[in-house]
Amino acid sequence: MRTLSRTAAFWSVAVLLVLVLAASGVPSPLYRVYAEEFGFGTGTLTLVFAVYAFALLAALLTVGALSDHVGRRPVLAVALLVEAVAMGLFFVADGVWWLLAARVVQGLATGAMTGAFGAALLDLQRRDRPLGPLINSASPGLGLSLGALGAAIAVQVLVDPGEWVFGVLGALFVVAAVLVWLGLPESSPRVPGALASLRPSVHVPRTSRRAFVVVLPCLAATWALGGLYASLGPSLVAGVYGVENHVAGGLLILALNGTGILGSLATRGLAPSTGMVTGALVFVVGVLGTIGALAAASLTAFYVAAVVSGFGFGAAFLGAMATVTQGVDAGERAGLLSAVFTVSYLAFSLPAIAAGLAIGPLGLTTTAEVYGAVVVALALTAVAGLVRDRRPVPVTGG
Repeated sequence: MRTLSRTAAFWSVAVLLVLVLAASGVPSPLYRVYAEEFGFGTGTLTLVFAVYAFALLAALLTVGALSDHVGRRPVLAVALLVEAVAMGLFFVADGVWWLLAARVVQGLATGAMTGAFGAALLDLQRRDRPLGPLINSASPGLGLSLGALGAAIAVQVLVDPGEWVFGVLGALFVVAAVLVWLGLPESSPRVPGALASLRPSVHVPRTSRRAFVVVLPCLAATWALGGLYASLGPSLVAGVYGVENHVAGGLLILALNGTGILGSLATRGLAPSTGMVTGALVFVVGVLGTIGALAAASLTAFYVAAVVSGFGFGAAFLGAMATVTQGVDAGERAGLLSAVFTVSYLAFSLPAIAAGLAIGPLGLTTTAEVYGAVVVALALTAVAGLVRDRRPVPVTGG
């Protein structure tokens, strides 16, 4: 098989990244089905959701930067095969422990790939058209949306939705692993220190540390809301508004994550700091709307608020990614992106677990309202930090 051209390789990596993230979003609409089938509550539900993020973090902290040393291609090919194993575990799952095992394996595979995929996009992008930061920021929203909506439709129309969805995805990941190994050109400089890179650590290059601190609250706020929607979004639609249709829960995740792509596209011409501030403020408006929609028990307002929040999420995350990755050396890209996603997935998982535990004493609506208020405070902290920053990071938009 001939090696792909740089342009074809770039778009192939982009498609595979979206596919991997779509697979991570597939279980969200199925959580309610599993809860009913296996007899567990919201606390266990958020645990099943969160072990994925913890496993992903473990992979990010150990092998997240490995592709900087051994190459993008072997890391991606092996991780795609591990992802196929995770799909097989979902396929045969008949209890909570199987679900936990599947999510752990999936998290390990996704964590191993996250930095490598992101770095490959930066390696392979055209210098006159740097789309790497845009793809890196838009792919989580697109992937999670496609996975959640596709799975929700499958739940609604198929007799055995899990077997169909996970069977097809497992086959796709095996094929993808073969294609990556045979056809993807190697783009990593392969710097020395592979064994040393396996020590659990978060590596932020010295030149990127100031920017990393600046974007930290923005990452925490946006991904925390994403975690709430991914774990409890369908339960909110059913429990607060009484809508049992599984597609309605999937559409809520699409409303948040799908419009994130529009936010990224609409603001990609802005300077990164401007895009991040604009996105964070729109995000705040959307989350305040979500709190109001929950208080008023208005389903329409709830969906509209999710759309506004998602638009702000996309704009803010693109600004944050463009700010922190500007000018980083090729041999440090996977490590830096692993650090960014370590923070992101911690925000994605830990608050969601806390929310799941709080539902018992506080109730679903009150928990979501308090959660939203905390997210708003984090986003405003990010804006305040940028306003106070007298010496903005010298980067350009794009």
